[in-house]
Amino acid sequence: MSHSLGLYAFSDGELSEFDLDAVRAILSPVAAGPEEVTDGATEYWIRAADGSEAEVSVSGGLICVIRPQAGAVWQIVVELADRLRAAILLPDGTLLCREEMRGHLPEGMEDDAVLVPEVTLAVFERVAGPFARPLGRRVSGPPSPTSAPRPAPPPPPPGLRRP
Repeated sequence: MSHSLGLYAFSDGELSEFDLDAVRAILSPVAAGPEEVTDGATEYWIRAADGSEAEVSVSGGLICVIRPQAGAVWQIVVELADRLRAAILLPDGTLLCREEMRGHLPEGMEDDAVLVPEVTLAVFERVAGPFARPLGRRVSGPPSPTSAPRPAPPPPPPGLRRP
């Protein structure tokens, strides 16, 4: 089963754009293939040192992490979210973000958010539960983009309009 999660940037209650230079600086060292720009989105295929992989699509204030595999790729995703000060929307609808984002979240989102001083791998695993835990089997080798349909990006949190 394919799954994905979203990273969101907020400023003053609105979705805001990510700094693409910062995204590139974090993802380029772990890119398993060339960066591609398709329909206004910048796409990466990332691979961690242990061979775990994920697709990453960046478009405005949304970064979609698609089909992340169990393994060290989660550390890359967590580092990306933490360095960009992004909120992580998990598949179950939980929003994980730094405490400092409290005043920037859209109205009503603060009530359902898990606010932490720092987004770390340990915090992410605790909040994400089984979603982020090793599944016992990891696929290795080059990605096969035609092997499974790309899942839709996670929906924006309730009350949020995309730019």
